[in-house]
Amino acid sequence: MRLEDKVALITGASSGIGKESALLFAKEGAKIVAVDVNDPEGEQTVSEIKAAGGDAIYAHADVSSAADSEAMVESAEDQFGKLNVMFNNAGIMDSRDDNALVTEEDVWDLTMAINLKGVFLGCKYGIAAMQRAGGGSIINTASFVGLMGAATPQVAYTASKGGVIALTRELSVIHARENIRVNALCPGPLRTELLMKFLDTEAKKQKRLVHIPMGRFGEAKEMAQSALFLASDESSYTTGTEFVVDGGITSAYVTPE
Repeated sequence: MRLEDKVALITGASSGIGKESALLFAKEGAKIVAVDVNDPEGEQTVSEIKAAGGDAIYAHADVSSAADSEAMVESAEDQFGKLNVMFNNAGIMDSRDDNALVTEEDVWDLTMAINLKGVFLGCKYGIAAMQRAGGGSIINTASFVGLMGAATPQVAYTASKGGVIALTRELSVIHARENIRVNALCPGPLRTELLMKFLDTEAKKQKRLVHIPMGRFGEAKEMAQSALFLASDESSYTTGTEFVVDGGITSAYVTPE
């Protein structure tokens, strides 16, 4: 198994990429700390892992809170003795997020608090735990829009994901000699509840799909497979990357004739 004897903490584990990654990582031998604010759904993820023979606990945490972020890492060490993999995956995509002229300040602040500050806090406390464990892998969920911009305006989300990429880059350099790897997973458009709620009309969906060479939205399970590689020792020489899994969109991001 690719994650045997590893302990993995995954935020946003109640649905989408986070849930699929928790299930897959557990199947590959990891002990899981599933983190979310949606307690029933998060507990359901843990129940499914245990039903399949895996080992997992649930931790309620608002990733924008330093106290909650510190506590979730402590729960991993208290329950399982260490932390080897930190998947900072929790994020939001506010339906009110638009262009700079109409996006309200509270939408900007909330998006930054969860999508960027939340990743910072996860790294802050996760890195300390990995130093105690002798190394580990951090995966931060970014997005292709952090590299390219978005066809459908979402300035706060795009800026937050660009920040995640920059933060990932810097931390990877700082901690490379400590056997701590830090990579940014950059998904393309996915058929997840998060994006489908934002792309709430057929016109918005088609505006994204027209740019994707594969002609379809990605699936959360496909992102989980990519995260598994970054979490495992198979990626032992991989750090500081924008690991792009996008159906080709960043290679063909032009307006069609």
